[in-house]
Amino acid sequence: MMRAVEISQSGGPEVLTPITRARPEPGHGQVLIKVAYAGVNRPDALQRAGNYTPPPDASDLPGLEASGEVVALGPGAEGVALGDQVCALLPGGGYAEYVVTPAAHCLPVPKGLSLKEAACLPETYFTVWSNVFMRGGLTGGERILIHGGSSGIGTTAIQLARNAGARVFATAGSAEKCAACEKLGAERAINYREKDFVEILRAEGGADLILDMVGGDYIPRNIKALADDGRLVQIAFLSSPKVEMNFAPLMVRRLTFTGSTLRPQSVAAKARIAEELRTHVWPLLDAGTVGPIMDSEFPLEEARAAHERMEGSTHIGKIVLKVAD
Repeated sequence: MMRAVEISQSGGPEVLTPITRARPEPGHGQVLIKVAYAGVNRPDALQRAGNYTPPPDASDLPGLEASGEVVALGPGAEGVALGDQVCALLPGGGYAEYVVTPAAHCLPVPKGLSLKEAACLPETYFTVWSNVFMRGGLTGGERILIHGGSSGIGTTAIQLARNAGARVFATAGSAEKCAACEKLGAERAINYREKDFVEILRAEGGADLILDMVGGDYIPRNIKALADDGRLVQIAFLSSPKVEMNFAPLMVRRLTFTGSTLRPQSVAAKARIAEELRTHVWPLLDAGTVGPIMDSEFPLEEARAAHERMEGSTHIGKIVLKVAD
């Protein structure tokens, strides 16, 4: 048996309920991880609210990333060994003492990082690398605008884009958050409550790439903020997925509007992202060139409070749940 937190029904943070249930067993190509820490992410809140159904073969428990020790191997699991300290992208189930995930989605804990810090890596680094670099094609010298710059995704994207030699702009909702973005390497952080990011980016020549998780009325504004031949990559809709707009500029200015979600992708697709991270990003983490920005830690049984903090949008960086005693 194991301790876990389940979603008792669709709703607010109060529906996150501590329970005890049977420990899962790893299937073919999977490993069983004894969880030390689990990351808290926006998709967890979407699932809790009933707006993000888990894949059919995934756990119903929330939690898309965790760190801990490999304690069992399923048939055909390769690349990891019993006792390895790993951080892993999960199909679900992270809010628990034990979780199963494909072995190919596990990465070693980077040198110098604790298990607490490592739990903050998979969901954000898989998302940022696949969307900014694999899908968005960011290269050195280009201008990138990152919305939600003080979030887990934002703080990761700022560091990786800056390391790639891009000119980094970010939006955030307070002077404190803007200062944090600039400290991480943003050339300019724009307080969206006070300034128009469209005007600022157009004055710079436009953004070659925009990473957006807001949607709604940001979409036509993003189109205006792009440089000719620019790319808009959509990874979430904190506002709305629906908007009325004129798409003619996509043709006239040769723009690209694309996007992705991570969880529904195949095991093989996520394994390819893991290999890219192992090759291109994990050396940067080992060297301390980039790293997770920590906001706060809550005990597993206080997942409700963790969600309240995340949805209050006062945090800077990542929130984690401490699972191990």
